[in-house]
Amino acid sequence: MVSENELDKLRSLQDILSEKISLEHDIQEIPKQLGKQEEALARMKRNFIELNQDYEKVKAAEEEFRNLLADAEAAREKAERTISEINTQREYEALDKERHTAEEKEQQYRKDLQQKEKSLLELDEQIQQQTSLIEQQEKDLAERRAGIEADISEKKKQVGNLLKREKKLTDDLDSEVVFKFERIIRNKMGLGIVAVKGNVCMGCHMILPAQFANNVRKGEEFIFCPYCSRILYYEETTEDEEVFFDTGDSGALSDLDDIEEDEAEEEDEEEEKINVDYEEM
Repeated sequence: MVSENELDKLRSLQDILSEKISLEHDIQEIPKQLGKQEEALARMKRNFIELNQDYEKVKAAEEEFRNLLADAEAAREKAERTISEINTQREYEALDKERHTAEEKEQQYRKDLQQKEKSLLELDEQIQQQTSLIEQQEKDLAERRAGIEADISEKKKQVGNLLKREKKLTDDLDSEVVFKFERIIRNKMGLGIVAVKGNVCMGCHMILPAQFANNVRKGEEFIFCPYCSRILYYEETTEDEEVFFDTGDSGALSDLDDIEEDEAEEEDEEEEKINVDYEEM
C-alpha cells in the first residue's frame, strides 16, 4: 500500500531532483560561454602568425633591394670615376650609358626600398597592436575562466548537498521507482508525480480507462501513467469541480513496457551528455 508519507517524500524528492538537474545543466552549459571568446582569441593568434609571416617576407624583400641598391650605387660610382680616364668619344658614350643605367636602377631600387621600409613599419605597428590585444584577451579569458571554475565549483557543492538530502528521502523508497522517477523528471520538465482526477491524468490530460483509474485510487502500489509515464496518485473531486478534457485524446492504453523502453532509449541518449564529477562534501 502506498502511504501518504511516501507520496510526500516523492513530492519533496521532486523538488530536490528538479534543482539538481537544473544545476547539472548549468555545470554543462556554463563552460560553453567561453566558446566565442576562445574563438576570437584563436582568430587573433592566426592573424598574428600571418602578420609575422608577411613581415618576414617584406623584410627579405627589403634586404634584397638594399643589396641591389648598393650594387647600383657602386656601378654608378665606378662609371663616374672611370669616365674621366677615357680617350675616345665612343668609350665616353658607352660609359655614360652605363652610368645612366646605373642611376636609373639606383633610383628605382631606392623607391622600392623605401616602400618596403614603409610596409615594415606598418606591419610592425600592426604586430604590436595585435600582441597587445592578444595579451589583453588572454588576461580577460583567464579571469573569466577562473570565475566560471569558481561558479561550477559552487554549483557542484550545491549538487553534493542535494545528493545528501536525496539519499535521506530515498533510503526507504523502492530503488527502481526512484530510478524511474528521476528519469521522468528529466524528461517532463521537473514534474514527476501528478494527480488523477476522475479518470483524467493531470500531467498529460489524457483520459484513463475507468479500471486503471480505480487501481490508482486504491493506491496499492506505485502506478505510472501509460501516456506521460509520471507517477499517479488519486485526488478526490468535489461535486462542483468539473474535469475538462478533449475526448479526442481518449483511447486504449498502449503497452506500458514498450513505452518505457522507448523513453529509456531516448533518456539514455540524453544522460550520456551529462557527466558531472561532484565534489565530496
